[in-house]
Amino acid sequence: MIPSLPRPAWLRVSTVGYAAIFFAFLFLPLVVVAVFAFNDAPYPAPPWRGFTLDWFWSSQAGRRGLFADTAMLGSLWTSVVVACWVTLLSVLVGTANAFLIERTQFRGKQALSLLMLAPLVIPGVILGISILAFASRIANLADDLWGWELDFLRPGLPLVILGQFSYIVSIATLTITARLKRFDLTLEEAAYNLGASRAAVLTTITLPYLQPALIGAAAISFLMSFENFNTTLMLVGSDAPLTVMMYGRMREGATPVLNAVSLFLMVASALLALTLMRGGKAAGSGAKA
Repeated sequence: MIPSLPRPAWLRVSTVGYAAIFFAFLFLPLVVVAVFAFNDAPYPAPPWRGFTLDWFWSSQAGRRGLFADTAMLGSLWTSVVVACWVTLLSVLVGTANAFLIERTQFRGKQALSLLMLAPLVIPGVILGISILAFASRIANLADDLWGWELDFLRPGLPLVILGQFSYIVSIATLTITARLKRFDLTLEEAAYNLGASRAAVLTTITLPYLQPALIGAAAISFLMSFENFNTTLMLVGSDAPLTVMMYGRMREGATPVLNAVSLFLMVASALLALTLMRGGKAAGSGAKA
C-alpha cells in the first residue's frame, strides 16, 4: 500500500496495538526492575512497601546496598577489566581481519570468511566447554612434558578473555569490514601520487574514515563482553565477573540489590551508548569534511 493513501481504520488500530504490545514486552520488565530497586522490602518483587534508597547506599547487615557491597563492586570492576581487554583485542584483530578480507586476494579466502562466522552460531555453553577442554589439555601436556605451569590456560580471567574474544572478534570484523567495503580507493591512490607514505595514508585517510566503525565495534564488543554469561560461566575461576556473581546471588535468594545493580547498569549502558553515538556522528562528519 502506498504510504500517502488513507489506510483502513482496522489497519491503523492493529498497527498501533502491535507496536504497543511489542514495546510493552520489550520495556515493561526493565521498568519493573527499575521501580522495585527502590522498594522498601527484602524481596525484589511486588507488592510495593514504600520508597527507600537502602538498596543503593545502606551498610546495615541484611540490607547492604550496592555501593556498600564490596563483593558486588569487585565483580563489577572485574567485568569492566575483562570487557576492556576483549574490546581492545577484538577491535585490533577485527581491523586486521577486515583489511585481510577486503584488500588481499588468496586461495581459500571465501572459506576463511565463512569460518570467521562459525563462532556466532555455536552455543555459548558449547564454546566455553570446548575452549576449557582444549586449554586444559595444552596446560596439562606442557606440565607433563616440560614442567611448565601455564596458569593462563587454567580457569580464570585470562581464559575468560580468550573465550569471549573468540566470538566477539567475529562481530567486530563484520562491523569494520562493512565500513571498509564502501571506502573509495582513489583517495589512497591520490595520496600515494602526492608522495605520502603508507603510514601517513593509513593514519590520515583510512583510519579516520573507519573511525565510526571502530567506535561502533568497540561499543558492541564492550557491551557483549560485559553481559556475557554462558561462555564466562564455563571458564571463570575465583574472580567472578558480575553476571556470574548475580547468578550466584539469585540461587542463594534474590534481594532488591540485584534490581539496584540492574538499574545502575541500564543507566550506565545508556550513557555509554549516547556518548559513543555522539562520538561516531562527530567522527563521521569529520571524515566527510
